[in-house]
Amino acid sequence: MSSRTSIHDRLAASLKEARRAKGLSLEAVAKLSGVSRSMVSQIERGESSPTVATLWNLTQALQVDFAGLLEGRTAPGIEVIRASDAPVIGGRGQGVTIRILSPAEAAGEHEVYELRFEAGGELVSDPHGPGCREHLTVLEGTLGVTSGEETSRLGTGDTARYFADRPHRIEAIGTTARAILIVQNS
Repeated sequence: MSSRTSIHDRLAASLKEARRAKGLSLEAVAKLSGVSRSMVSQIERGESSPTVATLWNLTQALQVDFAGLLEGRTAPGIEVIRASDAPVIGGRGQGVTIRILSPAEAAGEHEVYELRFEAGGELVSDPHGPGCREHLTVLEGTLGVTSGEETSRLGTGDTARYFADRPHRIEAIGTTARAILIVQNS
């Protein structure tokens, strides 16, 4: 077997494995990468030799290591996002920091955030889409949660599940607080 054929075989297998590991169809990869569905299929079958630009677009869409792809390594078994590297949403609420914990591809479906409140900090939200629910677990401190006309007080370890398709707010009571918020869109 020539090294060219070996590289093609490893590349084809690696791309197909990465696509399947992400649970993506050929069509989804085509949309994410800008590479036609038929070209993605040909590359995965080892029938086409992609350009570096095409390979780059595919690796970006599949979130895999470009160099590791040729070595047969597609993605690490554990993806680590260091605390200092997690994206933070600014300009929302008063006295609250919102750190995004969920992957970008989950946006609009199942989002996870860490909320850090200064004493008296609050996060006031307009209604989300119909049927949207939030799940809030307090890690430290005390939080007040209001959804529509109902209000509850939560202490460390408590969880509130409420509809977020109406005006809602979360506020720190007394001191600083920290929580995990899961937004579940229907």
